[in-house]
Amino acid sequence: MEKTWNNKAWFMVAPVVLLVAFSAVIPLMTVVNYSVQDTFGNNEFFWAGTQWFEEVLASERFHQALMRNLIFSAIVLAIEIPLGIAVALTMPKKGWGVSACLVTMSLPLLIPWNVVGTIWQVFGRGDIGLFGRAMNAIGWDYNYGQDPFDAWVTVILMDVWHWTSLVVLLAYAGLVSIPDAYYQAAKIDGASRWAVFRYIQFPKMGRVLQIAVLLRFMDSFMIYTEPFVVTGGGPGSSTTFLSIDLVKTAVGQFDLGPAAAMSIIYFLIVLLVSWVFFTVTTHATADKRS
Repeated sequence: MEKTWNNKAWFMVAPVVLLVAFSAVIPLMTVVNYSVQDTFGNNEFFWAGTQWFEEVLASERFHQALMRNLIFSAIVLAIEIPLGIAVALTMPKKGWGVSACLVTMSLPLLIPWNVVGTIWQVFGRGDIGLFGRAMNAIGWDYNYGQDPFDAWVTVILMDVWHWTSLVVLLAYAGLVSIPDAYYQAAKIDGASRWAVFRYIQFPKMGRVLQIAVLLRFMDSFMIYTEPFVVTGGGPGSSTTFLSIDLVKTAVGQFDLGPAAAMSIIYFLIVLLVSWVFFTVTTHATADKRS
């Protein structure tokens, strides 16, 4: 019997395709267009080829911003993933405390990014901010507007405060999905608390932790609003990440060609690292199961 196809489903998908094309593909093609051309105004463009890509890749400024991004992402991942797992392990699995903990953990995620930056901008001030005054009270001459180390501490703590909740919620979802039979078997065998975590809880959280690491890497690597509001990329260029440098190039200097080339390189770096991470972790998980 010949199989028939119902093409009416395409009418349901068409609005989504058009929305994606309008919000993603068309702007991306515009950026690609600017990245291979030069202009002197009056809407006149001249072919530049790979000139802007070569200029960006050879730029020491780009390399420094990229290194800051990588260091920042590595630090926040090293803090947020273990901290999120630890908090998830302490959360109750039954009773009214579950709802209370979930709501509390969700609160930082509901705050807009620019508001988070404003909160920490005030929170870290040495004259009126609680954190800034506390640091100065214990003898730390804390000033995130003048000291690069203090600026990095502030930006890292701000990101940890804002996004650790995401790791907690994902890790908690993995924990509550573990059947009670595993814990009962471990109790019968006399397994220690560490053994339960190592052989039952951590492996069962593997999938959600992969998602958590991937999401947090992409978010931290593309961070812009929070550090821009708090430090503006300073002091000097100490917290000028790729996103801030890109905006300064495009908006501040109005160098559309280099900015377009940098944005494409930026996009490809995030895409490549995310793909490598996903591929490696997926294969590692498959090898363990086999």
